[in-house]
Amino acid sequence: MKRNFLKAAAAGAGALLVSQTGFAQKKYDTGATDKEIKIGNINPYSGPASAYGAIGKSMDAYFKKINAEGGINGRQIKFITLDDGYNPSRTLEMARKLAEEEEVLATVGVLGTPTNSAIHKYMNQKKMPQLFVATGATKWGDPKNFPWTMGWQPNYQGESLIYAQHLLESKPNAKIGILYQNDDYGKDYLKGFLDGLGDKGKAMIVKQLTYEVTDATVDSQMVELKASGADVFFNITTPKFAAQAIKKAAEIGWKPQHYLNNVSNSVGAVMVPAGAENGVGILSVFYLKDPTDNQWANTPEFKEWLTFMQRYMPGADLKDLNYVFGYTMAQGTVQVLKQAGDNLTRENIMRQAASIEMNLPMLLPGVNVKTGPDDFYPIERGQLARWDGKTWVLQGKVFGR
Repeated sequence: MKRNFLKAAAAGAGALLVSQTGFAQKKYDTGATDKEIKIGNINPYSGPASAYGAIGKSMDAYFKKINAEGGINGRQIKFITLDDGYNPSRTLEMARKLAEEEEVLATVGVLGTPTNSAIHKYMNQKKMPQLFVATGATKWGDPKNFPWTMGWQPNYQGESLIYAQHLLESKPNAKIGILYQNDDYGKDYLKGFLDGLGDKGKAMIVKQLTYEVTDATVDSQMVELKASGADVFFNITTPKFAAQAIKKAAEIGWKPQHYLNNVSNSVGAVMVPAGAENGVGILSVFYLKDPTDNQWANTPEFKEWLTFMQRYMPGADLKDLNYVFGYTMAQGTVQVLKQAGDNLTRENIMRQAASIEMNLPMLLPGVNVKTGPDDFYPIERGQLARWDGKTWVLQGKVFGR
């Protein structure tokens, strides 16, 4: 009897061992091996949106840090980042290169709404993760129709609702002037703002102007907005044009209640070039800790970021929030790759990306990262802040869910 029991136990253990071995088998798609994980990225290192190049540079630096510490599950990250100059046709060319020549496992952090729009269908047809796109367009959270694309930051329409709500409460009889980039990015912000204002609020808009990303300046639009009599300005622009708009408003003596979209509230990339004193009173939404805000200076999280910057990005502008953005997004990417373990297939990368819940050190208190199979919006919270001439001062509560 005892011998039969031992025999059965041994057989069971053997079956368990086979089962565990089968479970632990490594699975790879193109771009992953025992030693390496290839990740692709496209950023505008040149052209009208080149200020955002800081995002790609900080991601690259963070992955170098991870590699120096032993990599992810013993594998080194090979980060291949290409320059599209913020030109959508070039973005498609770069995406094809990453997929078909470089054979990356996934792309992460490709920047821009018009540029990601140009590769949206291609990436989904290729069944390649277009992960954590660096744009808040609402369409990046559509897992039913585009299961290979996922956003990262709070979506633009949700952010615009915050501005609209604040405006209706603080200045219910406002005359509103709007400037927006004439593409999907600008229109997404505009839609959220109009939805937030409702029918009564829409009647408050006295002037609505656009600019093209190829324009040299927005000076003429700013003069026209002032002439409209608007006493509120919603500034939906990328960094180069945001700085121009702030500077021009000061030059022509126009002092409206000014809302600035989150994608252009970097101190180093926008507020300083615009003239720090020219932006006093501007309101924007934050979800990251601004490196110029002294309340974070002695926290372990900020010190860790600062140490990283000094070691891996010496000479970089420590006032530029884009470096915090790239650092945080890279941390989210590392978490997904860790969760994927030895199953480094594209399908599993998306599965893991759709099952994360974490707090990251440079997110504001009360802001977290959370996704689900039907929720492709990782960050959905933010807080208003006012520019005081030196830094952004957080205001009120955290909005979102």
